[in-house]
Amino acid sequence: MRKFGLIGYPLTHSFSQRYFTEKFEREGISDVSYSVYPLQRIAELTGLLGDPELQGLNVTIPYKEQVLAFLDDKNEVVREINACNCIKIEDGKKVGYNTDVVGFRDSLLGKLQPHHTHALILGTGGAAKAVEYVLIKLGLSYRFVSRHPRPATTDLSYEQADAALLRSHTLIINTTPLGMYPKIDECPALPYEAIGPLHYLFDLVYNPEKTLFLKKGEGQGAVIENGYEMLIGQAEESWRIWNP
Repeated sequence: MRKFGLIGYPLTHSFSQRYFTEKFEREGISDVSYSVYPLQRIAELTGLLGDPELQGLNVTIPYKEQVLAFLDDKNEVVREINACNCIKIEDGKKVGYNTDVVGFRDSLLGKLQPHHTHALILGTGGAAKAVEYVLIKLGLSYRFVSRHPRPATTDLSYEQADAALLRSHTLIINTTPLGMYPKIDECPALPYEAIGPLHYLFDLVYNPEKTLFLKKGEGQGAVIENGYEMLIGQAEESWRIWNP
């Protein structure tokens, strides 16, 4: 049995197991399984990696950066951004990839308009690094907004993300877990009244389908997108990596 799976904590929000199970059934892929592994501590990964049937893992919050210490090699993107969400295991060698980059890029471009030239990235974790990589490749300007701005950076606090900043940054990307099930009544602390029809709000969260962040943006006339298409894109890219 070839085994694949997802590590992170908690994993109550994840659709990955259902997605891959349905994919295997739909495409007649046999002798393969996809499981979720909720690891309370990244150190628990050592035991999981001892399974000789395990051939690949997806990585989600909060381990996209911590997992780097377990890799034997990294592809070019992971080396550049220091965040990994996909591991291929072959002959005991663990190689890290980042399929968030592909999933986010392809989903973002569906609704991106020429006037979306300045972006705000909410959060500074592993997913934010994939978003930053894509924005750089697309030639878009961006600023990070965080509850805990990193020292010696240009990060902004949420208190600094005022109406003027939102009016000049019409692409806003939430990479935090705020609003994710089951805490669906949470959202980033922004002056949503400054958002309008020229804005594009993208939330990497996909459960619930429409987070409070997206609802508030939609109520102001903004274009919105959740993370479901990104999820599918990164999942399919992971499968291509595991099965070249």
